[in-house]
Amino acid sequence: MNTITATEEARLAAARPANVAPPVAQWWIAAVAVLLPLIAYFDTAASIVSIWDRSETFAHGFVIVPITLWLVWRRREQLALLPVRPCWPALAALLLCGAAWLLATLGDVLVVRQYAFAVMFPLTVLAVYGVSITRALAFPLAFLLFGVPVGEGLIEPLIGITANFTVDALRLTGIPVLREGNNFSIPSGDWSVVEACSGLRYLISSVTLGCLYAYLTYQSTWRRVLFVIVALALPVLANGLRAYMIVMIGHTSNMTLAVGVDHLIYGWAFFGLVMLLLFWVGSFWREDAPAASAQANPVRHFASAAPAKVAVAVLAVAACVGAWPAYGWYIERGNASPPAVDLASFTARAPAAASFTGWTPDFAPASATLSRFYQVGKQPVGFTLKYYRDGNGGKLISSTNRLAAIRSGWNETGVAIRTETIAGRPLVFRETTLVGAGSRFVVWQWYDIGGRPTASNYVGKLLQTKQKFLTGSDDGAVLMLFSPYDENPATAHPALRAFLETHLASIDAMLAANARQ
Repeated sequence: MNTITATEEARLAAARPANVAPPVAQWWIAAVAVLLPLIAYFDTAASIVSIWDRSETFAHGFVIVPITLWLVWRRREQLALLPVRPCWPALAALLLCGAAWLLATLGDVLVVRQYAFAVMFPLTVLAVYGVSITRALAFPLAFLLFGVPVGEGLIEPLIGITANFTVDALRLTGIPVLREGNNFSIPSGDWSVVEACSGLRYLISSVTLGCLYAYLTYQSTWRRVLFVIVALALPVLANGLRAYMIVMIGHTSNMTLAVGVDHLIYGWAFFGLVMLLLFWVGSFWREDAPAASAQANPVRHFASAAPAKVAVAVLAVAACVGAWPAYGWYIERGNASPPAVDLASFTARAPAAASFTGWTPDFAPASATLSRFYQVGKQPVGFTLKYYRDGNGGKLISSTNRLAAIRSGWNETGVAIRTETIAGRPLVFRETTLVGAGSRFVVWQWYDIGGRPTASNYVGKLLQTKQKFLTGSDDGAVLMLFSPYDENPATAHPALRAFLETHLASIDAMLAANARQ
């Protein structure tokens, strides 16, 4: 950041024409525009704060806004020399951002909705204050995006990386390991790499602090980028080392240490040490901001826009950000009292059977649920259908919906995408093997949204969004067909396939009867 001495600023102020004096009126008018997204999308802002409050992973969000304001305050002297000149093309970007928010709202994709809201602040600054001021505030405005609670989609990959690293390190140490999914056993005891072991908190904290440190410490772009890359890779490696160290502490202490609260203490202490070393090493390449001179860095002054023109820009921003919540309300107005879901029309040809498991999927409460057990030849088969309508109860597709609840005693030991030809047409499932409570079984899971089956969460969200936009309804169902096995999961496939061959048409008819046009 260039700095301007008091003497130089006085000289520039004296040379500045009267019509480009610091535009106090324009600044105050423009400041109103920055509050418009917060007012128009207050519910979205509240959803962000609620996640900060209930999730330790995203609690850092409470300091993002204060840090952003401090970063802006640091540049106040430079900002005072820049004109307020609205950038009209930014209004088109605001409209697109609002459209993304609406589609995310219709599809109930919270993270996209929150990001669209957060991006509106930089776009509002660009639209009202102009290019020069936005360029000067590029990093503070971008840093604001770290407040959006995102990253839950990385939990499963990070768990896999941590489990692989830990098991490989143990084997290199000479300790025999028996692994099943993310669970493994060593001679001294059993271990499981769960959500809290993923290292997501370390990763988010490291990247956030790394970006801020790089911005404040370095001036050259390549040093900043290099430091951020290190801050991104280091916590993943450090988390693997942390997990390995904790297992080794437990192993060498005969499972008396690192198996309780001290497990977390060791982890955060190790992470703090790693971050301290990162910043200490990074300080050796520190670059101080060079002092600016009028000859080397001449400051060019342009007249600010008239207050009336700035006011027009503010009104245009208000129209761009306010149109989408209004249209969203228009679409939702017909869903205040949706009809009840009726699943009673489904009749099975297979004989009923006794329940062979106490397992239930850990999904949000549905508008209606069908759960039954049948006998297909010599093999028992379970069938569960959860139908969701207009958010009554919970979301059909959510990162919190899972087959095995945390600490439930059930574990997913394998997940794959499988395609079967049923009744002459291909049907894609997500096949999961579950182990727990002395039994194991295969689950075939898929969604049905508007008569379109899919095994993909992303495709499902797109189908929901399209359906909601065209019909006002976000109806959809998740279907789970499951059957036990002894050693080979493939032994359960014939019974699952036979059940679908016989009953898929009846299932489709039941879903079609509940669909709203």
